[in-house]
Amino acid sequence: MTPFSSTFPRTTVGTIAADKRRAINVLPAVAQAVLRKTLPRLDVCSQCVCFFPITMANPNPEIKCTKLFINNEFVDAVSGKTFPTINPSTGKTIVDVAEGDKADVELAVKAAKVAFERKSVWRQMDASARGKLLNKLADLMERDMHYLASLESLDNGKPYMNAVYDVYGSVSCLRYYAGWTDKICGDTVPSDGPHLTYTRKEPVGVVGQIIPWNYPMLMLAWKWGPALAAGCTIVMKPAEQTPLTALYLCSLVKEAGFPAGVVNMVPGYGPTAGNAIVMHPDIRKVAFTGSVEVGKLIMAGAAVNLKKVSLELGGKSPLVICDDVDVDEAAQIAYAGVFENMGQCCIAATRTFVQEGIYDAFVAKATELAKARKVGNPFGQGVQHGPQIDDTQFKKILGYIETGKKEGAKLQAGGVRSGSEGYFVEPTVFSNVTDEMTIAKEEIFGPVQSIIKFKTLDEVIERANATSFGLAAGIVTKDLNNALTFSNAVEAGSVWVNTYLAVSNQAPFGGYKQSGIGREMGKEGVELYLETKTVSIKLPSKV
Repeated sequence: MTPFSSTFPRTTVGTIAADKRRAINVLPAVAQAVLRKTLPRLDVCSQCVCFFPITMANPNPEIKCTKLFINNEFVDAVSGKTFPTINPSTGKTIVDVAEGDKADVELAVKAAKVAFERKSVWRQMDASARGKLLNKLADLMERDMHYLASLESLDNGKPYMNAVYDVYGSVSCLRYYAGWTDKICGDTVPSDGPHLTYTRKEPVGVVGQIIPWNYPMLMLAWKWGPALAAGCTIVMKPAEQTPLTALYLCSLVKEAGFPAGVVNMVPGYGPTAGNAIVMHPDIRKVAFTGSVEVGKLIMAGAAVNLKKVSLELGGKSPLVICDDVDVDEAAQIAYAGVFENMGQCCIAATRTFVQEGIYDAFVAKATELAKARKVGNPFGQGVQHGPQIDDTQFKKILGYIETGKKEGAKLQAGGVRSGSEGYFVEPTVFSNVTDEMTIAKEEIFGPVQSIIKFKTLDEVIERANATSFGLAAGIVTKDLNNALTFSNAVEAGSVWVNTYLAVSNQAPFGGYKQSGIGREMGKEGVELYLETKTVSIKLPSKV
């Protein structure tokens, strides 16, 4: 999973930095004067052409919401338990959060069921009114953009400007689905016999949603948006590593005017709160983004009442670099595709296949880019690369790096811890990687680029498909035939040509094989939350 919206096109940091002063010149004189005073402190979002004073970041935001959100109220867990959420930049506790479990999920589902009753305010609400509520929620998120971004950087570790971009992406997603609310339509069917037959698209009901820690706000928006557009009610569990922005967004749900019980949030651990959502007989659909291993458990648990399941799981995505391209440009595309979000991205292009004619030049450029990437405190000016999410992931990544070295891959850059505090790993590049190596087969979910040599397009297509994953793939080439051949042959839910990470609200996103079931985003995202009802009415024999 990754968050980019076509509303906010990606631009390289270097291009933005070069144009920063020129861009300011087009502003009104008063604005120019203010910005020129703050220019030394201006930072740039690495994904879009926006600039903000870095001083808007707050490394110590007030923590306003730490309890469960059930029936439009923040409440303690029934057990009274709490758990710590950790700052990955320091390894220290930020705050303790209420720990939900089965008893709390039961209360949340009860509230969601009441909100979904036939004569409830939510069910009787005009579809267009649901759209207005979603837009109001988006307005409130824009109002609190810098608070949300600061909270995300603190809890997740991503650089502040990337967190700002994530707020924009989340707002854009909610607005996209706000536009869908009154466009969900059935059909008139020309059925046999004297019948008027039509279909209705109706909300599934109470849905359970479980989101990951790598893009907390975006994954929330990807799931709230279509579910609420369809008219469902929600019980969500945020990742235990990153509950803070999800809980604060619940306060905005209430402020926006959503009826009680429509959105409920139960932070906690997977085996307790998550399992209770999956197993609950009154939840009619569960949506999950995360690991393949947990996805399989969810599939099994959902059998308790044959609830609908949609899964967005892992990847080991290939990016093929042909020898007809500009090496510097191709290396930039691959660099962005691998190191986005500290490599904690399910579509990361961690298998970088490079044609033998340009292999050495590409390795040299990739190494240069990785070494130049600025690692550090996510609130620091110009920082591009924050910490990994937690100690478990940190150790896992370093373990894979050691395995890569032992199996014969050549370490070109990084490969070690950065600093002495927190969970920072230097951007890492391996060359001389072969297909049978562990780092070429298993999802690392960290900043590790494996550069693999290939000879022909036919050969690399077979190698690219030789995996149990199929989430994304990419090719960089000037040859249209190569681009079309690869796009048609590769087994992946998203294929990008001469770009990467080009995910948008309007286009379906999901995977082949063990990378998932179903599609999020676009109209397909709404369909995940709908049932189709067929109605046939007998007509008079003569009309």
